Amino acid sequence: MPTVLIQNMAFKVGQTLTLTGVPKPESPEFTIDIGNSSEDIALHINPRFDAHGDQCIIVCNTFQNDCWCEEHRDENFPFVQGEEFQIKITFTNEEFLVTLPDGSEINFPNRQGSEKYKYMNFTGQARIQGIEIK
Repeated sequence: MPTVLIQNMAFKVGQTLTLTGVPKPESPEFTIDIGNSSEDIALHINPRFDAHGDQCIIVCNTFQNDCWCEEHRDENFPFVQGEEFQIKITFTNEEFLVTLPDGSEINFPNRQGSEKYKYMNFTGQARIQGIEIK
């Protein structure tokens, strides 16, 4: 599975991460993980076209202490296989504000309460075209 891994970055409270990419035409899913390591994920975003028994749903979660926490599932699904998307993620001490390609938003709690994250991992059937932190 294709992976883009970024370590030792500085994504801080108040900043916005903008991610641009294109899911492959046959893509079942892709994931965006933000945290401190692969074992410490503050925000897991998993748009699922057709994966894990789900169709056209976005699953968000946190992975800590070797287990997944309570899922947040959003049925608004503005992703199209083979078409470019842009996601903006802004975080505060309390939450991540995820702005989806159609302008709708997901509010997901910053369960770990960190003020800085240094790890990003993108996996699945999507080509990442741009990453920007402002």
